[in-house]
This record gives sequence, C-alpha cells and structure tokens, in this order.
Amino acid sequence: MFDNADTHSLTYFTAKLNVPLHPLWGSQYHRPSVPLEADMVLGGDMAERFANRGLLGELAAEFAGTLILILFGTGVVAQVVGGGIGDHDSIAWAWGLAVVLGVYTASRVSGAHLNPAVTVALAVFKGFSWRKVLPYALAQTLGAFLAALIVRWNYSEVLAKVDPGHTVKTQGVFSTLPGNGTLPVHMWGGFRDQIIGTAILLFLILAVTDVRNSAPLANLAPFIVGLIVVAIGMAWGTNAGYAINPARDFGPRLASFLTGYGTAWRDQYGDLYFWVPIVAPLIGGVIGAGLYQLLVDRFLPREGAPEPGRTPPPADYEAATAAR
Repeated sequence: MFDNADTHSLTYFTAKLNVPLHPLWGSQYHRPSVPLEADMVLGGDMAERFANRGLLGELAAEFAGTLILILFGTGVVAQVVGGGIGDHDSIAWAWGLAVVLGVYTASRVSGAHLNPAVTVALAVFKGFSWRKVLPYALAQTLGAFLAALIVRWNYSEVLAKVDPGHTVKTQGVFSTLPGNGTLPVHMWGGFRDQIIGTAILLFLILAVTDVRNSAPLANLAPFIVGLIVVAIGMAWGTNAGYAINPARDFGPRLASFLTGYGTAWRDQYGDLYFWVPIVAPLIGGVIGAGLYQLLVDRFLPREGAPEPGRTPPPADYEAATAAR
C-alpha cells in the first residue's frame, strides 16, 4: 500500500503527534521499526531492542489482543445466556467494544489482526508476509482458547444451572451454530452467511484503514472497526452467529469441548459443523478484500490529485498532468 518513502514519512508524522499508526494494514505498512528520534529519547541500546522485537513480539501482541477480544465477547454471551442479564443488543455492542479494546492492545506491535481471515486477506492483497500467517493464526487461536477457558471457569455455576448437561442450549456461549441453535438454518446456510459477513468485514476494514481513502485521523480507526462489528452483529447475526473469525470460533469451541461440551464439534442437527466458521470466513475475507481492491483501491486518486467532485481542477494539477 505504501512504498518505503511513504512508510518513512507516515512514521515521522505519527511519531511527532505521538499517535500509533492505523492497525490492520500488514506489518510492513503499519509497524515502524523505531520512531525517528528514538535514539535520542531511548538511548542507543534500548532503541535497538525496541526495533528488534521481531516475530515473537508480534505473536505476543496477537495473543494478548485476541485474549481481550474473547474475554469480553464470550463473557457477554455467558452473562446473557447464563444469567439472563442483557439481550442481543448487549451482545452486539459488547463484541464491538471487545474489538476496539483488542485492537488498541495489539495494534502498535502486530497490527492487531486478531483474526486469521484478516491475516490471510492481508497476505493475499497487501503484502503481509506469508511466513507469518500460520504463526499469527496460532497465536490468535491460543489467545481465544485461553480467554474461553477463563470465561468457562468464571461462569461455570450459572451455566451448570441453566444447562446441567452442557448441551447445545449453552454451546453458543463459546462457539457459533447455524440459526444460533434454534432457527431453521442448516450448515450450508451458515456457510453462505459466514462468507458474506466476513466479506463485509474485510471490505470495510480496508476502506477504513486505507490512508488514501479518508481514513480516521489519529488513532480512531479501532472505534470505527468496532462499529463495523456491531453493525454486522445487528444485521447479519441470525443465520450463523457472525463468527467472521476462525480463531474466535475454534479456540472457544475447543475450550468448551475440553470442559464438558461433548457435542461441541456438531450443530443442533448432529452435523459436523466446526469447519464452517473456519473455512467460510477465510473465503469471505479474501472475497471482501478483493472487492475493495477492485471497486475502490485502484480508483483512489494519486498524490496531488484534486478532490473528487471539485470542478475545475487546480491549474497546477492540470499542468502537471499535461506534462506527463
């Protein structure tokens, strides 16, 4: 998205304003090796350590950010289902805020993908390193797994009271089901839904975080991304519970299976369902990112181009265009 000169100037801008770069761009675009004045501020040795965090630091940030995401996201569902406190709107807003908090946690170090579908889409279209894709996905899944274990432990009493057999009735606390376990939606309806929902997510994430496309100023992008998730939850949450994230579904699903939910891998019809929220979001993410590239990215104005809708264009731009 940016060449080296763009990255350098953007790093200088954010260092001067003391704000982080926008998340979710792919590591070579969003993560400065070190602010320009770091040697003066930190001292040479500390600046070198800061610059060489490497993959381990990125994985730790992905783990931590996804942990925060699932603590709040799964936690609110446990509270609504197990305690009867709240409703669907509570769930949608808490998931959105969970995204905001998770992204703020990890964005400066790793880009805060927090979602293998995001990581894969950035590798396909934005130059994110393919060698980091699997480690990122594993770190995200591990963070989701641990967060779900914490939620399972904390809400164990109320979940046992509501559903002593640990059945599909409360399985949705941890992982998704077609039709949320109650409506007449089957596996392929959930598969279709997850492709569409994740395509929407990736399309809008790229639209919001692209600095050439009127991206939010300073560090407001995480709030907008959180609102995207709220909107998806409110408009696309019926058919499959809007997992839109393989790590968010598989990590908690595994945690629930290991703590008593023997049917965690299957849906309410007995079909093997666990693969749907893994495969469909990966497909949907690539589709959504590809559509952004096709419909928006390639038409964004070049540097120095007039604002869209401005007539006539500035004379200096006309002269520069004619000289080319």
